[in-house]
Amino acid sequence: MNFLDRSRTIAPPGWSRWLVPPAALAVHLSIGQAYAWSVFKPPLESALDLSGTASALPFQLGIVMLGLSAAFGGTLVERNGPRWAMFVSLVCFSSGFLVAALGAATGQFWLVVLGYGFIGGIGLGIGYISPVSTLIKWFPDRPGMATGIAIMGFGGGALIASPWSTGMLDGFGTDRSGIATAFLVHGVVYAFMALGVLLVRIPPEGWLPAGWQPKRETRRLVTTAQVSARNALRTPQFWCLWVVLCMNVTAGIGILEKAAPMITDFFGETSVPVSTSAAAGFVALLSLANMGGRLVWSSTSDLIGRKNMYRVYLGAGALMYVVIAQLGNDSKPLFVCCALLILSFYGGGFATAPAYLRDLFGTYQVGAIHGRLLTAWSTAGVLGPLIVNRVADAGERAGHSGPGLYTTSLVVMTVLLAVGFVANECIRPVHARFHETPRGHEAPEGGTARVHQDS
Repeated sequence: MNFLDRSRTIAPPGWSRWLVPPAALAVHLSIGQAYAWSVFKPPLESALDLSGTASALPFQLGIVMLGLSAAFGGTLVERNGPRWAMFVSLVCFSSGFLVAALGAATGQFWLVVLGYGFIGGIGLGIGYISPVSTLIKWFPDRPGMATGIAIMGFGGGALIASPWSTGMLDGFGTDRSGIATAFLVHGVVYAFMALGVLLVRIPPEGWLPAGWQPKRETRRLVTTAQVSARNALRTPQFWCLWVVLCMNVTAGIGILEKAAPMITDFFGETSVPVSTSAAAGFVALLSLANMGGRLVWSSTSDLIGRKNMYRVYLGAGALMYVVIAQLGNDSKPLFVCCALLILSFYGGGFATAPAYLRDLFGTYQVGAIHGRLLTAWSTAGVLGPLIVNRVADAGERAGHSGPGLYTTSLVVMTVLLAVGFVANECIRPVHARFHETPRGHEAPEGGTARVHQDS
């Protein structure tokens, strides 16, 4: 396939860098469907006689595979280019839905897990990192905004998929056949990702925006040196940021994966319970907050610095969880507003991470480093849903109902965000011994590349 050759992806003279964000959005809006998985949970539980914990398995495995495929495929993405990565993502993500459709039609849940979770999860991971390094190279003047635009699409995917999937289930039915048909349609329609394959380009070597020159950043944790992916794994900064991302994602993904049943349970015993359609609308609202936070907060990080931005994500996020635990079922608007803020911080954390990595390790292998960092997402993809679903299932067996099903989970999430806050405070500039010299070798102890301290 010559069109996948990296040399054919280099932008010709006069190519507009603003064509790259739409290419990234075409992929991220598609794979962002993962955030609408909670719409399929109740029908699957009913049609295949599954528990809440079991019905979360396809989603959990998908997030695990996202992190693993991003980690192991990051170097391949850097080597083969974004067009190759987007094509691989398209094939895996769409075929994963087709396998899941077969599983739903035959009542074989393991095929749903294999298709959506394993095969589709590989598509998630490769697709997620496919444009990141390219965008940072096209937008060195606004890295937070650039990655925010693209990764915004992943957060906003459920904004489209949630009502769309709900409408298909209403039309096709919520039995095995209806679920299978909905999966089949998803697999066919998400070939829309091909638009990204056709549009994406990488900048020529040494390209810079017209009239822009790199400036020394004295207020934020920014390096002018370069660090390889191999060396990045040897730094405490990488692992502190890994903990930060893992804690922030665990706290957000637990709500997101169980959003529809959670709001239904919280207000099920009140005078105005939440209907199924309203719960689906809540999922869509969370997706909108997730999407908006990725652009708004990551762009804000260009102004105030990444470390300060994560202080907001983790500190204010913990406060929102405390409010939900104490007052959440007293007021629907209060519950919804707190959940929206949490999900905006959750999304913002994803979009700010690539720019944070750029600030710490440079642009040399930032895509591969980002892929390795996403193993934190894999871990969180297991922890978040597991905590919320296990606590809720145990509470249900114990006779609890309403908010009592989630109180313990909310306390755990608050503690996790506090741990992430401490890890963020521990991040300092990367030592010069990890820097690359112009010839690609490690700088000796006491190297001279400049690194500026966060204020």
